[in-house]
Amino acid sequence: MATLTFSEARETVLSEVSAARGVPAVEEAPLESAAGRVLAEDVAADRDSPAVARSVRDGFAVRAIDLPGELQVVGEVRAGERFPGEVGPGQAVEIMTGAPVPAGADAVVMIEHASRRNGRVKIDRSAEPHQFINPRGCEAAAHEIVLHAGSRLDYSGLAMLAAFGRSSAKVYRIPEVAIVATGDEIVEVHQAPEEFQIRNSNAWSLAAQVKRAGGVPRILPVARDTVEHTRQVIERGLGADLLLLSGGVSAGKYDVVEEVLAGLGATFYFDRVLIQPGQPLVFGSAAGKFFFGLPGNPASTMVTFEVLARAALELLAGQSEAALHMPLARLTRDFQHRPGLTRFLPARLSADGAEVTPVNWHGSGDVPAMTRANAFLVADSDRAQYPRGELIRVLLK
Repeated sequence: MATLTFSEARETVLSEVSAARGVPAVEEAPLESAAGRVLAEDVAADRDSPAVARSVRDGFAVRAIDLPGELQVVGEVRAGERFPGEVGPGQAVEIMTGAPVPAGADAVVMIEHASRRNGRVKIDRSAEPHQFINPRGCEAAAHEIVLHAGSRLDYSGLAMLAAFGRSSAKVYRIPEVAIVATGDEIVEVHQAPEEFQIRNSNAWSLAAQVKRAGGVPRILPVARDTVEHTRQVIERGLGADLLLLSGGVSAGKYDVVEEVLAGLGATFYFDRVLIQPGQPLVFGSAAGKFFFGLPGNPASTMVTFEVLARAALELLAGQSEAALHMPLARLTRDFQHRPGLTRFLPARLSADGAEVTPVNWHGSGDVPAMTRANAFLVADSDRAQYPRGELIRVLLK
């Protein structure tokens, strides 16, 4: 078994999953259900974009050589129309944003810089050729690849599909993720727990995280603290594309998950990562499927999924890469921690994303503190102190 730093663990997940994953099944998704899906094909423009040189301002289409000066207004053109004539010497055409630039014109002057009266327009400033004109094909040329296989479709991707006449697209099948909570102390949500019991909250937080990351969550029955029952549930879970286990991976007498997985011929890539929360984290493969043994404390489960398991899911979904975005924000107060671990601690990020404030919490079982947070501050393992005003990495929740 191996203990890895955070960066080593993440690189291990990315390299192992990338090397072993197959090509997911492909299906056709209509525009109305394509958001969030991963493209299984390259998409090319079916024509130049824009298809004609067009104005990017309301104003007057002119010949730059005629300015400054007073010009005769010979017509107007709106978006969706084409001016039938040509702009000649000493002439101008009133033009609206998005309208095709008339033949003969090579510049657009904003309406704010022009004075129109009695069919003429006076412009007191010069114009540069091509100003406020988007030339044909400047955004994309016909047959140019505008969306690549392996990218996840967001709202701009859907706009691109629609703009180029695609009412559907080939996408990869959504991976199924089995979720198994473990432990005799766990009861279902609808049950009234004894003082020594807890409700199964981890399965539901993981299900939400899986769905947000582009997977289909399947919550399986709680695996009880016996080898036989845990084996039954794990074998069922290995029928999915990815297996997430919550709890049972520490060194306790009744933590039997690793024993069961070893009995199923599992390969373990690591079983401890130098992070907080989430040190006793297991990653491996069995029966041709990847699995994560996530620590059972709620914050540990949430954090370890986001920083490690999510990457595996994104790659299994067909994404070409799985990035972890951790922008910088400025601390509103002093912060210190014991070096040696990379820490992901609950925090509040300001509305503009510029400042971050640590949230008081009582360890990785403190779900109320997690609900007060909208981000995690990321403290480096080799740095103990961050003074107020210092930049620190943050992970959005």
